[in-house]
Amino acid sequence: MVNPIDAPGTDEEEWRAWDGLEALPPLNSYRWNSVVVIAAHPDDEVLGVGGLMALLADRGARLRLIAVTDGEASHPDPGIAERRVAESATALKHIGAVETVRLGLPDSAVRDEDLLRLLPELVDGFDACLAPWDKDAHPDHEAVGRVAAACDTEVWHFPIWTWHWARPADLRVPWDRAVQVPLPSPVSERKQAAIDCFTSQFEDPDPILPPGVLAHFTRGREVLFDARP
Repeated sequence: MVNPIDAPGTDEEEWRAWDGLEALPPLNSYRWNSVVVIAAHPDDEVLGVGGLMALLADRGARLRLIAVTDGEASHPDPGIAERRVAESATALKHIGAVETVRLGLPDSAVRDEDLLRLLPELVDGFDACLAPWDKDAHPDHEAVGRVAAACDTEVWHFPIWTWHWARPADLRVPWDRAVQVPLPSPVSERKQAAIDCFTSQFEDPDPILPPGVLAHFTRGREVLFDARP
């Protein structure tokens, strides 16, 4: 069975032409004074919620990034993990003040039991937790999303690969519990600058994030799903 991530994807123009995204209710993040973001791989945090993180940083909210893996499985280069960690650190400088906790779990082999042992304590005390969607079609994203949803705080999922394999109004996507985060132009520009830092993922002859995939993260809004409707 072909993973939908590996199949031809949906063009960003289809998403931009669909009025369903613009019609989503806005997320009220003003009630949050502290937020923890969980990324399965370096770049997930920026692609999924980089704009929201910038908005929260501008308001003075405490931000913690939990980096589950160092992304070492994306390329056979033995130095790729170090490079990806450095890219993430540089990208976050465009976002704002973020404290980072690196778990160093194996890329593409993240297990629920390891996350259950580590995440609850790191998430405890934060007003909200943002994590990849647990139906995103990448096993690491899904493991992180499942365990995050079990943590004792308000949890929101953000899609990453969903924009590639899903279609507008796709019945596999929980639009009924989705919200949007409109991004002012200056924030969109900061997010784009942060995305541009992940050169290891799009400069390769066979990139992990080709232009058609990156285009999904340059629109003027981000989308999240309530993890516990």
